[in-house]
Amino acid sequence: MKHWPVQDAKARFSEFLETCLAEGPQMVTKRGAEAAVLVPVQEWRRLQAGARPSLKELLLCDEARGDLLLPSRGAARRRTPSAAR
Repeated sequence: MKHWPVQDAKARFSEFLETCLAEGPQMVTKRGAEAAVLVPVQEWRRLQAGARPSLKELLLCDEARGDLLLPSRGAARRRTPSAAR
């Protein structure tokens, strides 16, 4: 993966985009630190399709999240509470 300083990515965006489409993801750096990645749309869609929803998305979802399967309690009897001492 090629690294592009942000100023080069901005100044040569067409080349940056063409390199991404031809070679795959391209890293953008800001002050020498990795900041972002440009990926082709096909790879982005593949990644999105395989991603799990976040907890926030699950909690805000209008659709049912499915039934919670609980194991059976078994045949054991409950203990009787002992008298307070």
